[in-house]
Amino acid sequence: MFSKNDGIKRKGVVLLNLGTPDSPESDEVRKYLKNFLMDPFVLDVPFLVRWCIVHGAILPTRPSLAAAAYQKIWTDRGSPLLFHLEDLVDNVQKKLGDGWRVEPAMRYGSPSIERAMQVFRGKIQEELLIIPLYPQYSLAATESSIQECSRLAKKILPETRLKFVESFFNFDLFIKAFAVNIQETLKDFSYDHILFSFHGLPERQIRKVDHTRSHCLIEKDCCQSMTTQNLLCYRAQCFTTARLIAEKAGIARGKYTICFQSRLGRTPWIQPFTDHYYRQLPKQGVKKIAVVCPAFVADCLETLEEVQIRGREEFIHNGGIDLKLVPSLNASEVWVDAVVHLVQHSEGVSFRQSQH
Repeated sequence: MFSKNDGIKRKGVVLLNLGTPDSPESDEVRKYLKNFLMDPFVLDVPFLVRWCIVHGAILPTRPSLAAAAYQKIWTDRGSPLLFHLEDLVDNVQKKLGDGWRVEPAMRYGSPSIERAMQVFRGKIQEELLIIPLYPQYSLAATESSIQECSRLAKKILPETRLKFVESFFNFDLFIKAFAVNIQETLKDFSYDHILFSFHGLPERQIRKVDHTRSHCLIEKDCCQSMTTQNLLCYRAQCFTTARLIAEKAGIARGKYTICFQSRLGRTPWIQPFTDHYYRQLPKQGVKKIAVVCPAFVADCLETLEEVQIRGREEFIHNGGIDLKLVPSLNASEVWVDAVVHLVQHSEGVSFRQSQH
């Protein structure tokens, strides 16, 4: 709770990430996966179909496999996604000062959104700023988080207006932070090529946000530029993010490729696939690659295990020499400054007000 100035109403901020199991053991991973995959925004099929897929096909086997993966990246401080969030909150709080209260939250798992909102009950004035830490908008992550925050606020903070950062895929300080990471990480690494690897999504979720029903994944090169038709298109936002980071970091267009990782199941997912490049690039004489993951602002299972461990093994197995992961933003000073700017200013960022 509020440690000082308890009687003073301060400005509130919630930094929200997706979630992590409480431990890398199968039971905790099963609980986390059930919560995550039963979300209708994540597995966007009818309830009975979703229930059968999750309980019949995924939960019997997936938790033990995922637990083994989590165990590879778990640290003395626990889950990297969690402690990077805690460090970010602490550093942003220090820079904002006593006039603000910054709280961490996870869409799934602990610390919960409900806990964060309980902290603010009676302690803030009219508005609570919530920053979902997903740079690119998606139904599965962003919209799910916005809807869940709004639902809980109706019960816990009924008089408080919520303000959300809807996306920051082209926010200049976010772009700068990743460019700085790339330059610092690769200054002594002579790479042949860079992969900008983003988290994947089912194609149907891309089509759902196309109000015209005639552009996304239909028009040739539909994601090469942002238009009024694809403003909420996750894939188009990813392409824009990668292009802007490359420009800021001084990476020539022919030296990088944009791709998507972490697909699940047999439904069509957005392409091209990251793992295909692990197999194809060595055959083309590309022996040393760097991988940047700008859909994640904190290192997690998808970066540390899927890319740095499994991806590197697959690349080398197929003839590559080395794969280097560019660390995510975590709680770096340049990223802390960017988040502080997000809190204090609104230019260049997409915001949404709650309707509850």
